[in-house]
Amino acid sequence: MKKIRKAIFPVGGLGTRFLPATKAMPKEMLPVVDKPIIQYAVEEAWAAGIEECIFVTGRGKSAIEDHFDYSYELQDTLHKRGKSEFLEKVRSCTPKAGQMAYIRQQEALGLGHAVWCARNLIGDEPFAVLLADDMVMADRSCLQQMIEAYEKVGGNIVALEDVPRARTGSYGIVTPKKQTGNLVTASSIVEKPEPEEAPSTLAVIGRYILQPEIFDFLEEKQIGAGGEIQLTDAIAKIIKTQPFHGLLFEGQRFDCGNQLGFLEANIAFALQRPDLKAGMQGFLDKY
Repeated sequence: MKKIRKAIFPVGGLGTRFLPATKAMPKEMLPVVDKPIIQYAVEEAWAAGIEECIFVTGRGKSAIEDHFDYSYELQDTLHKRGKSEFLEKVRSCTPKAGQMAYIRQQEALGLGHAVWCARNLIGDEPFAVLLADDMVMADRSCLQQMIEAYEKVGGNIVALEDVPRARTGSYGIVTPKKQTGNLVTASSIVEKPEPEEAPSTLAVIGRYILQPEIFDFLEEKQIGAGGEIQLTDAIAKIIKTQPFHGLLFEGQRFDCGNQLGFLEANIAFALQRPDLKAGMQGFLDKY
């Protein structure tokens, strides 16, 4: 079984729900407390042992590259002024040489297309996909939990969350066959089914471990729900010949793809900070 060394971060979206804030700034750079959303996702990957992060970007996303680049002037200024605490924060988000790669998705044709764009950088290795919009607060990172499960069962694994039936039309939904602990063996997956047609309420969130054969199906560029090339549709095909599991991860997910989820994440992560907890609780009591 090959080790999961690489992770794809699809970051080419327009972030229209956050306009006008995202008119000139990538939505992935919106801060939760004092770190951009994308940094939380990258730190999750690093904590799980990922060695190479592959960003599938689009126009206007250069701020993401700049954020993870070495900032000579800033670090030198912080060093000269004795701002060691802030200097360490800047250094902590700087990757090792060769640890980051960037490739353009010229057309916004869907998540499946974004993943397909990274095929030549993945090669014949299994890989992870992380959607930064889905932030997970957990003692052990969500991806780390998934990799531990992968090392036991192999194949393809998605992160699962049990959602209200009324919301199945917003997610990929799996058909469970059996469950052992928090690991679900699934027989199929369908993208955004209507509540009355959903095979379950087990929804896929933005974390995947996939085998490289998925690219053969993404190559077909099949148009699915929403008029886009859906990653879920390719997974539905690959699981006919490979093991497929879903992991009911331990932790709390925040959907930062919408305003309320983003605001909730800011509150929740601030309350986890010893230096901010009392002040944040005071704000909540006040309002």
